[in-house]
Amino acid sequence: MSTKPLRILIVGAGAVGLFYGSRLHLPEDNILVSLVCRSNYNAIKANGVKLLTHSFGEYTFHPENTFNSVQQAAELANIQWDYVVVTTKALPPTSTDDSEANLVKPVVGKDTTIVLIQNGIGIEKPYTDVFPHNVLLSAVTVVSAEQIEQGIVRQNRWTRISIGPWGIGSISHGRERNKLFCDILKKGGVKDAEEYDERGLQFVRWHKIAINASFNPSSVLSNGAANSDMAADPLLKTHILGTMREILHLATIVLQSPLPSKFATPEKIIESTLRNTRKNFDSNQQKSQKRPVKDDGESSRPSMWYDWAQGRPMELEVILGNVVREAERVRVDVPRVQSMYALLCMAQARRDAERKRKTGARL
Repeated sequence: MSTKPLRILIVGAGAVGLFYGSRLHLPEDNILVSLVCRSNYNAIKANGVKLLTHSFGEYTFHPENTFNSVQQAAELANIQWDYVVVTTKALPPTSTDDSEANLVKPVVGKDTTIVLIQNGIGIEKPYTDVFPHNVLLSAVTVVSAEQIEQGIVRQNRWTRISIGPWGIGSISHGRERNKLFCDILKKGGVKDAEEYDERGLQFVRWHKIAINASFNPSSVLSNGAANSDMAADPLLKTHILGTMREILHLATIVLQSPLPSKFATPEKIIESTLRNTRKNFDSNQQKSQKRPVKDDGESSRPSMWYDWAQGRPMELEVILGNVVREAERVRVDVPRVQSMYALLCMAQARRDAERKRKTGARL
């Protein structure tokens, strides 16, 4: 590695950002990771990040810098970041200036590579609009991780991350930056960091959205059913299989290519989901860590359920809305996806209006 430090900034210090940040941080190789945190800033600033992992055991990650905002990172560090990695939820902006792409502007230099580790489809365009000359990498992960307390992350299962260039990133420099990022992850122990070209990565993204758009909204609409419970229920299993088939068919039309055979079929996804129970999580962790794991019975629920239950905005647009819009563009029907999108948009709007009404009444 070069004698000049390679510096990586993680924007979004949730479970995914903290887990991958801890594997990218290799001080012995002059690769240094810093974090932009929000509610967990004080805990991480004081103690670093404690990780309880199935794959790497227990360890503590001490980032080079911990910032409480992107603006602070820009003002205090005076660092030319080699990579800015965005791991926040992909939510629609409240205004043009509030878009995620604009929010990271202060830390993106002319040679900075932007990496998006986020759910959904259509997430790349807002960044290429704002940063037309920067290399953009799009990444999809299936890591199972949760931040059980501020600054404490439990990784339950899997580490796989798939990464490919987008747009200008398809030129040689983009491929080089993609390979380097994958190589750093592999050096950090993430052996299943996978390189893709642009089309290949988009198939990975569509395949994952078929899973997310089937299970996540269905959990909300079924009042918090776990993935394995939905896969075991005959009626919900039929619904989830039908939703995945809708989306995967749409993907072949949008990307103008058959689904590669390496990807699991909807039926195989259901089989895998049935094995992915809380009991299996606990058994795997106890074998690897020799420590008891609190059984709250909820770890196989998708994140959208927790967003709904805790009154937070849901990732409806990138998980459902963009699928519906792509289907309209290519004239393909996706009735299951469209129905869930319409129902949850209305449910979220009514919930937020009721909260606003109650808040106004108290004032």
